[in-house]
Amino acid sequence: MKRIKIETPLTEEVIKDLKVGDMVFINGYVYTARDAAHKRLFELIKINAPLPFDLKGQIIYYVGPTPAPPGKVIGSAGPTTSSRMDSYAPLLLSMGLKGMIGKGQRSKEVKEAIKHYKAIYFLATGGAGALLSKHIISAEEIAFSDLGTESIKKLLLKDFPVFVAIDSYGGDIFER
Repeated sequence: MKRIKIETPLTEEVIKDLKVGDMVFINGYVYTARDAAHKRLFELIKINAPLPFDLKGQIIYYVGPTPAPPGKVIGSAGPTTSSRMDSYAPLLLSMGLKGMIGKGQRSKEVKEAIKHYKAIYFLATGGAGALLSKHIISAEEIAFSDLGTESIKKLLLKDFPVFVAIDSYGGDIFER
């Protein structure tokens, strides 16, 4: 297992060096999106409407952070179960999404799409939302404000700790 610092947006050059089990510290911008936001992104794509952010090279963090307490950038920001986004992930990957952060296993279709599009799936530690929020430097809501905590936010991360769960070669931490 290696310990690697990476910057966003992701490139295939960076992704090809990441292997299942590697501990990765993410620096740069990522976008939040859970179930409801994914459904809206999917609907926008179906009608060929512009998306709230360019997917190319980006990471989506499956999180619905709690409101920020006084003096904080964000509230608790722990990952949600990734499989709930599995029906949307292959399409987003085909449009240039390069990384996803969440918790839990992914479907066979998502694993195949990760391998095909040379992307990556990271695991964040569930139950550690308050600790993970300390690695979020800024948070800006950019779309779907009516969804509340499930709106899409642009987060700036500093050494955000994750593990490679599915690498671009098809390796899967849940099958080791």
